[in-house]
Amino acid sequence: MSDHTYAILGTGALGGFYGARLQKAGLDVHFLLKSDYEQVKKYGLVVKSKDGDFTLPEVHAYNDVEKMPQCDVVVVALKITQNHLLPKMLPPVFKENEFVLVLQNGLGVEEEVAEIVRNVTVIGGLCFLCSNKVGPGHIHHLDYGQIVFSEYTPDYEPSGITERMQQIADDFESAAISIELAEDLLLARWKKLV
Repeated sequence: MSDHTYAILGTGALGGFYGARLQKAGLDVHFLLKSDYEQVKKYGLVVKSKDGDFTLPEVHAYNDVEKMPQCDVVVVALKITQNHLLPKMLPPVFKENEFVLVLQNGLGVEEEVAEIVRNVTVIGGLCFLCSNKVGPGHIHHLDYGQIVFSEYTPDYEPSGITERMQQIADDFESAAISIELAEDLLLARWKKLV
């Protein structure tokens, strides 16, 4: 297992689920929360899952990105309608020469992130997940969970399978999250859209 630290920006049904699985597997994970902050700070995260329920009684919870540590992997799991917040959210938490993993639907989301942060590897993650936030700090995972990873390049030229993608994939696989690596991010995004 790696010693990567993870920042989860958007601890909802998707970010909360994947972040909780990473922490359960032993990785160092830091969660940014809004309305759930007090609940999660006191009681942790609860995940009811078809793969087995679990509770993380203690998590690194924050309600201000400025209080978070810089992390090796910053996971963008916000609703895409909140991306206007990214120019203020990303710079405090990312380390140069590390990773931003974008777990959002849509076209061009990685390009938007790459314009905000320089000297990082941007990886697109296409999530096939059926999960709901059913209460503060309480996530219900109903089905699926696979993520397709592909590295972003300017103009969306196919990057192939890179060693850096594989490093992050290994972390997710250690958390029992199924990962598929794709050589062409734009093609993978179009396949999901279609």
